[in-house]
Amino acid sequence: MMLNEANTCWKYVLPKLKDWEESSQHSHLFTEQYAIDAGRILTTGGRTRRRRKKFADYLLCYTRDFPLAVVEAKRQHKSPQDGLEQAKTYAELLGLKFAYSTNGAGIVEFDYTTGLITRMDSFPSPQELWARWRQSEGLSDEIAENLLTPFDLTGGKIPRYYQRIAINRAVQAILVGQYSRSAISPAHDHKRSLRVASRRRGRRD
Repeated sequence: MMLNEANTCWKYVLPKLKDWEESSQHSHLFTEQYAIDAGRILTTGGRTRRRRKKFADYLLCYTRDFPLAVVEAKRQHKSPQDGLEQAKTYAELLGLKFAYSTNGAGIVEFDYTTGLITRMDSFPSPQELWARWRQSEGLSDEIAENLLTPFDLTGGKIPRYYQRIAINRAVQAILVGQYSRSAISPAHDHKRSLRVASRRRGRRD
């Protein structure tokens, strides 16, 4: 019996994502049916309608606020590569460097850092994907650690995907600039700059 997409995900895809499950030992996690947008509003002939929402089947995050990859799942009888273009579209919307398509049996990866398409049997671990992303960005251990500072969500408002992209990119640019200047800046000025960057993410020292 051929499985539909939902059953394929439940029986074959989810077990392959076990390394991305949240636990007390780490903060890696994935989100199923991640809503990318609420559906574009169109007006035609005086009538307003909303297009269908865009959902990524899975969003893989290294931490709660730092996504790394998107996964698009297709039915078991389809090719593992059938969802790759859709996954790439979602990855580009979300500002991610890794896109995956799977039919539950095989997996196809598109790596934006190299431009390569790779077939594989299992998903990379969170640590491997984080290391690859860091290498592509040329980030030191100290910058990477500060970049993972969690957002302050005490107000109860979760940033939308484009806000999260903007925040992470801005903080990364600030941190890279600070560490580049640290070689000629006094140590106390450098530490003060780090506190400013932390507050922009909502952290309180």
